[in-house]
Amino acid sequence: MNKPFLSINLITYNHEKYIEECLNGMLSQNTEFQYEIVIGEDCSTDKTRELCKYYAEKYSDIIKLIDREKNLGNLENWHNTLSNCSGKYIALSDGDDYWTDPYKLQKQVNAMNR
Repeated sequence: MNKPFLSINLITYNHEKYIEECLNGMLSQNTEFQYEIVIGEDCSTDKTRELCKYYAEKYSDIIKLIDREKNLGNLENWHNTLSNCSGKYIALSDGDDYWTDPYKLQKQVNAMNR
């Protein structure tokens, strides 16, 4: 993948019930630019990790999974995941968030570029 214009910094821990809806909303974005989803999976004890691995394999051109060896905690996970983002712009999300507007990212970038 070329360097993305926008990175989504997604941190998650024990979001098994929500992570698929979260990722599907991100993957359904209609944009005029390339974007990446950088997932900081913080050693969940439920099936969040397995679901993230599945999505990262299926959408390897968009999703970069940071599969941790040990739990870092919310703040350190966020900072570390952010350091792995390479886009000009960064969108923030947690694993229990979901996006209903397929033009969310495009609208936000358009507003910032006015």
